[in-house]
Amino acid sequence: MVRQMNHKRLHEEVQRQAKRHVDNLTKPLGSLGALEQIYVRLAGITGQLHPDIGQKAIVIMCGDHGIAEEGVSAYPQAVTGLMIHNFAKGKAAVNVLARQHGAEVRVIDVGSLLDEVPIPVVDRRVRKGTANFTVAPAMSLNEAEQAIQAGLDVVRQLKAEGTRLLAVGEMGIGNTTSGAALTAALTGLEVERLTGRGTGVSDESLSKKQQAIKQALATHRPDPSRPLEVLAQLGGLEIAGMVGCYLGAAQEGLPAVMDGLISTAAALVAVRLEPMVKDVLFASHLSVEPAHAVLLQELGLEPLIAAGMRLGEASGATLSLPLFDSAVGLAREMATFADLGLPEPNPSLGEIEQGEEQGANQP
Repeated sequence: MVRQMNHKRLHEEVQRQAKRHVDNLTKPLGSLGALEQIYVRLAGITGQLHPDIGQKAIVIMCGDHGIAEEGVSAYPQAVTGLMIHNFAKGKAAVNVLARQHGAEVRVIDVGSLLDEVPIPVVDRRVRKGTANFTVAPAMSLNEAEQAIQAGLDVVRQLKAEGTRLLAVGEMGIGNTTSGAALTAALTGLEVERLTGRGTGVSDESLSKKQQAIKQALATHRPDPSRPLEVLAQLGGLEIAGMVGCYLGAAQEGLPAVMDGLISTAAALVAVRLEPMVKDVLFASHLSVEPAHAVLLQELGLEPLIAAGMRLGEASGATLSLPLFDSAVGLAREMATFADLGLPEPNPSLGEIEQGEEQGANQP
């Protein structure tokens, strides 16, 4: 199922035109930093010299985790369901941020333990929670693929409804343990280096978390060359759903903004399944969870924000959305050197002048 999808390639000529355009704006070369990179990449993804990103959507994938029974979270498993109700009422952090930045929130339940899913949350539950992956695979391969399909479907629907920029996040008590386990399995790095405190667990619970991941790795012996199997062994249903979101974004040519650790772990699985997914990914922020920096390095992406966040639910991704509007607005509305009747800047001369300026400022 995953291997049969076609993904849109970058519009390389449009991307080159965008780079020339941003270099010709009335400013020193590169002086707008990441905003220039956002604009150029958006042009390459969308094929538009002035990308339309006016309609934005935030997808929150939700699911419960069997690993929660190992005492790896500071909060009881029931909080997953309570937060799903909170999303439905528009009272969660992501709802507030989305209203501030003019984005729609679409919540998909792919695996909670709730008896009934509240409206307007979309019920795409594959099963009620994953298994405890210290003793059994979190889910079957078929269940992982069903959850991936849920993510694919929501992105296709959003694109058809006019969405032009996507942010991806999650909710699931215990999922930082799953995210760290996936990172360890896919990178081969030490569990202690990758495991953080998640919801703010004690030293004792952090030790339990590390031991649970080590036990799971010893039990399943995950093969990083088989990412779908690794996902089924150690992942969450909401993580699989986000994998589908990223695959769908690549298929639809839709820019996708990642959130923190769990969202980015899903992105790495998606990239391992289909390397072209990386072309549409943006890193919103740097979480305090230690595995997140490792994942971003693995993907070769730089975060836009470092605000010490670790909430999840696409909060960091949503917070970064105004940067995308600014990037596109600057490219569209700033004057160029040509508008002023001046020649285009010489990149090599700009570098020389910058070096001379830095030298003049040294004591």
